[in-house]
Amino acid sequence: MGFDQYHEPAEELSPETRTFARMIASLTEEAEAIGWYEQRMALEPDPQARAIMANAQGEEFKHFGMDLEFLLRRTPKWRVALENILFTEGDIVAAGERAEDAENA
Repeated sequence: MGFDQYHEPAEELSPETRTFARMIASLTEEAEAIGWYEQRMALEPDPQARAIMANAQGEEFKHFGMDLEFLLRRTPKWRVALENILFTEGDIVAAGERAEDAENA
């Protein structure tokens, strides 16, 4: 990705906004890595290699979670929305609609 993560002039952005952009980029990179490992494991015939990849994928998932938590702590409305979607039962789309209502309350 390099330094093309900003869509506005970096020098005009606050330090907080630049950090936020970095964390969004990190979250995206971790999600990509999780997906790449999933594809590799799906094709890898060697059980030991698959186990190593699964371990690495677990690390990426942990990093994804830490990045997400960092962002949620700085964006409380996102936390409100996700509290209505994550770890719930039932229809996911309906949960998303409830989340949108909660976020806008």
